[in-house]
Amino acid sequence: MQSTKASQAVFMTPEESERVRNTAKQRWERCRDLQGEKRVAVEPKSLSQEVVGADLMADMSGPSNDDKMPAIAIGSFYPPCVESLEDLKPMKLSELQMETHHRGNYLSLKCNAPVIQAAAYCWTVVEEKSTGEAERLQVYLPISRLKYILDEGDDFVIKEPYYTLNDQGAPTIRVDHPSDMIFAPEQDDSRRATKWKDLGNAALKKQDLWKAHACYTQGLAKHAKSEESIAHDIHRNRSHVNLLLARFSEAKSDGLAALTGRDDPKAKELDSKAYFRAGRAAYALAEFDEARRLFDEQLKLVPGDKDAQTYLKWLETREEELDGKYDFDRIGERMHKTGRPRADVASFTKHTEVRDSPGAGRGLFATKDFERAEVVIVEKAFCSVWGREPDAWTAMTYDNRDDRIRVAAAGLRKAVVEELSNNSSEVEKAMDLFGDYKSIGKEVIVKDGEPAIDVFQVHDIVSRNAFGVGQPEEDIRRISTAVWIRAAYVNHACVPNVRKEHMGDLLILRATRKIKKGEELFHSYDEHPDHATREAALMTTWGFKCSCRICKVEEQEDPALWKKRNDLVEEAAVVIQSGPADRVRKAKIARIVDSIAKTYDKEVYNKDLPRLGIVKIYGMIEGTDGWERW
Repeated sequence: MQSTKASQAVFMTPEESERVRNTAKQRWERCRDLQGEKRVAVEPKSLSQEVVGADLMADMSGPSNDDKMPAIAIGSFYPPCVESLEDLKPMKLSELQMETHHRGNYLSLKCNAPVIQAAAYCWTVVEEKSTGEAERLQVYLPISRLKYILDEGDDFVIKEPYYTLNDQGAPTIRVDHPSDMIFAPEQDDSRRATKWKDLGNAALKKQDLWKAHACYTQGLAKHAKSEESIAHDIHRNRSHVNLLLARFSEAKSDGLAALTGRDDPKAKELDSKAYFRAGRAAYALAEFDEARRLFDEQLKLVPGDKDAQTYLKWLETREEELDGKYDFDRIGERMHKTGRPRADVASFTKHTEVRDSPGAGRGLFATKDFERAEVVIVEKAFCSVWGREPDAWTAMTYDNRDDRIRVAAAGLRKAVVEELSNNSSEVEKAMDLFGDYKSIGKEVIVKDGEPAIDVFQVHDIVSRNAFGVGQPEEDIRRISTAVWIRAAYVNHACVPNVRKEHMGDLLILRATRKIKKGEELFHSYDEHPDHATREAALMTTWGFKCSCRICKVEEQEDPALWKKRNDLVEEAAVVIQSGPADRVRKAKIARIVDSIAKTYDKEVYNKDLPRLGIVKIYGMIEGTDGWERW
């Protein structure tokens, strides 16, 4: 992840780093030692007292201490279940074995206990109704659907349950992948689709959206062929609920499934609603051509519908933006006025293409010539979280694959998982991004109404492809971050040919020089002028060593020279930030720039090889990245 500067750097003492590392390793070793051992039953009353006591302590302790960044262990990866419930066999809690993924099986459970929310997970005690036995359940980075299941005490199923130890060494069922935990199918066949529709409508009236969704889903599963009109009603109603839940893929398919195609006035009115809901969903998914078609169909049924006409007007602007015609001033004013950083715009990427890049996997290439400062891409974020939002939080992660501790945008990872879980049509393009862990790949696998999303694969993708978008003074514990799908294909160069600008959740790439058609696009993943710092960041976060011309030249220099340059850059930063650019400060900065210039060999650093320390200073002065002066 490319992060912005933050008001507080993350410092861990060697003792703290070792504690995080040892805690993770000791748990993994203990789990391996116990692997295959049969579960030891625990008295349900004892577990109930444990969770009630934890709940009481949480209430007494008040709000959590945000000063402490949570630690998450990464490395014990496993894929999600990709089987339908009907293809799995039921099992009992008594059959669980330690440190085992019970492939081919499922558990039927219910939560009647308080749910304790920790920084990175929630936990509770669940009951097996058929036996009365109980066990701990730990759900990592729970999305809203899973929170609802636990909070409401509904019956649910865990597919291919994973039984392991928690960080405290206690046995627990652990859920990482949200698609592994689903609403339990209704076993009462006496309820007809009409009854489920009524229950869903009642829940919707109370704004109990997940309950309404579950009831409508049960109704669709129960309806008979003779109840086709009821099925249309349920699809139409569930489309509305899905829009409210931001489940746009299903909202669109539900809207289309609700169409009756009849000519009577009542049917036309209902089909108009279905077209409108499907059109709204297509618009939210940036399927603008499809959205226009759906709104046009709606107007054929109900000419003059104001809501459809409003969307068609917005679509005219979106279609202009697809050609790169943006009113950036107006977009900025709207963001400032509303305080909302997410822009209602289309992405402009038509003059770029993804291709294989020699030695770097895939890259993004220009399909036309660009002049210096010309806009190359304007892209709306696929997913973003902002520092002032509850979803924005950062964690320290220990990864046992390379024994490294890193800062990770845990809140963004959770938000991406939620987005993909809600919108299966988005899965392939997101999961096609680079990540070290491949798991089930990019293929969309939908079982029991939920797409199988591997959260570990998402973790790697977010770690490698996200950008920090916050201000320099932003607290690193709650940094603003986002993922842009197209821009994620742009590879690194210490001397880039495009530079990044941010406007809310819009990423704008401009050419720093003339770019020829067919040329690969590059930006700097880390812009630090110090070679050692930049090299360490590239290896830690992205896992590669840069071998560009400037890095090869700097490697031949004395590290003491790197330190001298870096000290001078930091000295300039202090002067620049100390106040307005008066005559005295300008003179100081000029002297510092002259001193930095003397650290560069004129025979080596010429117009084709920039002096990064000076580029950095100009960037600080002008509030840019400094490449305009190079």
